[in-house]
Amino acid sequence: MISESTKARFAKEVAKYPSDQAQSAVMACLSIVQQESGFVSTDSEAEIAAYLGMAPMAVHEVTTFYNMYNQRPVGKYKLNVCTNLPCQLRDGQKALHHLEHKLGIAMGQTTADGLFTLQQSECQGACADAPVLLVNDRTMCSFMSNDKLDQLIDGLKAGGAK
Repeated sequence: MISESTKARFAKEVAKYPSDQAQSAVMACLSIVQQESGFVSTDSEAEIAAYLGMAPMAVHEVTTFYNMYNQRPVGKYKLNVCTNLPCQLRDGQKALHHLEHKLGIAMGQTTADGLFTLQQSECQGACADAPVLLVNDRTMCSFMSNDKLDQLIDGLKAGGAK
């Protein structure tokens, strides 16, 4: 399942660590698989584990611990809304519900057109900017009022890059 070119990318990451610590490259290998496939399947986890000499469960633990690894296909735009207490106190939950209503999906689902996946997330480290959300694990959006959420969604639908 994992191509030779992917394994070559793995090798570059593994080379950054002492020879007896190949498992240190697990996060980089997971990222490489996700870049190529859009998500990390259990089969990919098993192949990464074999490549790095780790137990498959150890790789799975990393995959499931971090929000940035998709365990199933997601939409073109993955929206992670922070719902930890500081954001909740500043309308994080309301922001999530507003997006559910606007997109017509529940948290954890993907829109029928494959454009948006909506998720809640743990603290994103921007409590003073609450409510916050992260687009595609890269772009932090702060102070997300309903109007700003609507503008974000409308902009992404129109093809805005995030």
